Amino acid sequence: MSGLILEDVSHNWGTRHALDGVSFSVERGRFCALLGPNGAGKSTLFGVLTRLFLPREGRIAIAGHDVGREPRAALARMGVVFQASTLDPDLTVRRNLLYFAALHGLSGREAETRIVAALERLGMAERAGEKAASLNGGHRQRMEIARALVHRPEVLLLDEPTVGLDAASRAAITQHVHDLAAEGLTVLWATHLVDEVRSRDQLVVLHCGRVLSDGEAGEIGGDELNQHFLALTREQT
Repeated sequence: MSGLILEDVSHNWGTRHALDGVSFSVERGRFCALLGPNGAGKSTLFGVLTRLFLPREGRIAIAGHDVGREPRAALARMGVVFQASTLDPDLTVRRNLLYFAALHGLSGREAETRIVAALERLGMAERAGEKAASLNGGHRQRMEIARALVHRPEVLLLDEPTVGLDAASRAAITQHVHDLAAEGLTVLWATHLVDEVRSRDQLVVLHCGRVLSDGEAGEIGGDELNQHFLALTREQT
């Protein structure tokens, strides 16, 4: 069963087609890179997936649950890492995650167990007592991902998760999330950076609100993915 399904999803901002019949699916345990230049519609798509706003038309399913008919069940199976930070800088890492766990009805020993497990998966266990404000950019982003894993989602969405990070931190975060996919988590990773895409990743190229390519990255662009991506988006402008 697909972890994530989109069928003919469209959304307008006034007269502008932000999303125009977007369709693709991501199988369970697959890392899917949603690649597109700035303004391609990636953030709009994430807004629709998380029900920040409703699409004009189309269908979305998360882990077998239709977002339109079963929004609570669908959203409960989704973890999200947005571009903007969701952390309270004055709270410790542990306190931030406890607050998020409470939003999902988790408390006591169950919440503590899940927080420890999430932090260990991201190599952040030793920083549980540190304030979020004291963390560097890479560790803050690992904490954001750990937060998104506390309720044990089946699908993880990440919207440009490495913006502002140095090359080493970007590489580490990308590796961590690929490892999560290898463990069975379905991942949708939005980016405009070709070097974050691996040859065996599923690759969906989005431009001007439309899907231009959907397949394995190595088959779509091979060793010349960057040139292929630039040519493809230039042709459709």
